[in-house]
Amino acid sequence: MSLAPYVKILGRGPSKSRNLTREEAADAMSIILNGNADPEAIGALLMLLRYRGEDASELAGFVDAMRARTAKWQDLDVGLDWPSYSAGRSRGWPWFLMAAKILAGDGIKVLIHGWNSHQQSHANPRNVLEQLGIPFTTSHLEAKEALEQVNICYIGLENLASDILDLLKLRDVLGLRSPVNSSLRLLNPALADTTVQGVFHPAFLKLQQEASVLLAQKQMAVIKGGGGEFEVSPIKPVSLNLVKNNQAELHTIAERADGGIRISELGGTVNDFEAIWRGESEDATIEELVVGTCAAALMARGQDQSNAMSYARRLWKNRNLSNAA
Repeated sequence: MSLAPYVKILGRGPSKSRNLTREEAADAMSIILNGNADPEAIGALLMLLRYRGEDASELAGFVDAMRARTAKWQDLDVGLDWPSYSAGRSRGWPWFLMAAKILAGDGIKVLIHGWNSHQQSHANPRNVLEQLGIPFTTSHLEAKEALEQVNICYIGLENLASDILDLLKLRDVLGLRSPVNSSLRLLNPALADTTVQGVFHPAFLKLQQEASVLLAQKQMAVIKGGGGEFEVSPIKPVSLNLVKNNQAELHTIAERADGGIRISELGGTVNDFEAIWRGESEDATIEELVVGTCAAALMARGQDQSNAMSYARRLWKNRNLSNAA
C-alpha cells in the first residue's frame, strides 16, 4: 500500500477533496512509520493536511498509529502525561518544570516527554532537569525505575520513538510545522488518565479538545502557552480548555502579576533558575507562573479552580528544597 490514494483524497481540488477519516489517517501514518512511503509522498501528505487545516479525526488516527509503535510504554504507572514540544525563540526558561516537580512531590507520577527545537539553549528543558532532580531517562526501564523512586522523569522523543522524531524533523526540510506536532501532544504513550497540553496558536485549543474526546481521554487540559508549552502565564488571563468524562469545558485563569515584563525575560542564568527553586531567590511573577501552571494541572485532574489554586500555593510553599540536585 502506498500513500498515493490518501494524497489524492486530500489534493483533488476544492470541490472533490476531503479530510481523511480516522481509519484512513491511521493507515497513512502506519504506512509512513513502517517505512513503506516515498519521502515525496510523505511531504505531500503532511503539507496537504496542513493546508486544508488539521482535523480532529485525522489527529486521532495519527495517534492510533503512533501508539501502536509505543505500546511497550503503556505498562508504566503514570498519573499525569506532560508533553513538551515547544519551539521558537519566544520561549524563556522552562519554569513549568517546577510545577511538574511539586506535583510529583505530592505523589502524582509525572511522565514528561518531548523534543524542542528552534529555540535558545536556556529554553530547553533538558538543560535544567539536573537542577530540579528530574531524571533524564533514555529507556523504558530507566523511566520505570525513576517513576517508582521519585514519581517523575523526562524521556526524549528520540528514545521514545525515533521514527516519529524523524517525521517531526521534517520541519527543517519543509519549513513548516505539520500535524505530527499536534499528534505528539495527544500521544500520551503511557495512557495516563490525565494529560496536559500547550499549543502555540488559539485555533488549536478546540482541535486538541475534540481529538482528546475521540481518543477517549479521561481528563485533559490545553492552553495557549509560550511557544506551545503547558505553562500558565500570570501576566494575562489564560483560557483553560478541559475535557472531563468526554465533555468539553472552558475556564479562565485570571492574571495575577504585573504585565510589565515578558515571560521570556524572566531569570538570567541557570544559577538563577536553581536559586528560585531552592528559595535562595524570590520572584513574584515566576512564583505565580509556577502556581498557576500547577493549579491548571490540578484542575485537569478534577479539582475546582479555587481549591486548585490554594492547594498549588501550599505545594509551592511546602516544596522539598533539597530535591534540587
